[in-house]
Amino acid sequence: MRQILPYPIWLGNAGDGQDPKAILDAGIQAVVQLAAEEPPLQLPRDLMFCRFPLVDGPGNDAKLVILAVTAVGNFLEKRVPMLVCCGMGMSRSPAVAAIALAMVYQQSPEECLQRIAEHAPSDVAPGFWNEVRGYFELDGRLG
Repeated sequence: MRQILPYPIWLGNAGDGQDPKAILDAGIQAVVQLAAEEPPLQLPRDLMFCRFPLVDGPGNDAKLVILAVTAVGNFLEKRVPMLVCCGMGMSRSPAVAAIALAMVYQQSPEECLQRIAEHAPSDVAPGFWNEVRGYFELDGRLG
């Protein structure tokens, strides 16, 4: 689990999402789970929790992708410390976080993804990246 400084966002893998002590010790208040193949996390009641079952490639339901990015963006706007996690923590989490950061802070998605890669291992699936980025370009939320 790694924080993407200076933002209140941590990226992690499925195992990180299963460690409530580490989550709470880091001051995280919300967890966003993005992995379709992982069972829903069992978290303490005082943590906010959103689950969006995304696959690591193209073919995700557009509404699901848009809701996932929007949820992460809303937490960012409200400065709610959050963990965004997926299976390995290297594709869906960085991609969704990068698009949310780009929307909230009016930056390029590629710059945001590069900044994330400086803080956390990343190996974003091109099909997933293109799909997620495409949904937000179509409606004008990304430049």
